[in-house]
Amino acid sequence: MNYINKLFSYSVIILSFVILQSRAPATADDFAFSFEWGDIPRCTTGSPTDVDNPIFTLSNLPAGTVEIDFKLRDLDAPSWFHGGGTIQYVGEDVIQPGAFRYKSPCPPSGKHRYRWKATAKNADGDVLAEAKSIKHYP
Repeated sequence: MNYINKLFSYSVIILSFVILQSRAPATADDFAFSFEWGDIPRCTTGSPTDVDNPIFTLSNLPAGTVEIDFKLRDLDAPSWFHGGGTIQYVGEDVIQPGAFRYKSPCPPSGKHRYRWKATAKNADGDVLAEAKSIKHYP
């Protein structure tokens, strides 16, 4: 009987630890996102157009995040500025197209690597976390 009581006690302790860990707040290292280009016009002329933002799927934003800045960079032509935008964050996990506009990816030849960088900020404008996501286009 004593063995069963000990086993039960250990099980309760382990289960409590697992539950507490799963409810721990996100940290700056946990912030991540992915994106889908969506319905942007195919472009390989080197002359991008203004388009709606891609679909962003966010995860593990730090507590206190009220704003997210998104910036796009062509890693194969880093001097080209594609812009980005800032959104007010109210807890949504998916940012739909239309939240901001930017210069579409449009490499003059071949595939290029594009990196979106997202910067989470608090109400004072302090940076809480940054995350990056890279995809090829086209």
